[in-house]
Amino acid sequence: MKTLQDIQTQIVQLTTNIEVNYPELYRSLEESPSPFVSYSYPNITRAIMQDYLNGLKQILKQYLKNHNLK
Repeated sequence: MKTLQDIQTQIVQLTTNIEVNYPELYRSLEESPSPFVSYSYPNITRAIMQDYLNGLKQILKQYLKNHNLK
């Protein structure tokens, strides 16, 4: 089972990938996720963060599909 720290690390890696490789997509994200989000919001659970990560993955997947990339 992934820890909250593992999920946060994946979120940071994914958002960095989006920022570097797909800046137009990165700009369209409503917010820039922070690796310290759980410190700011102590009630955030592993499940919430996993849902957030899954959402980011879906956004990227759909973007790539719509733009005939990968």
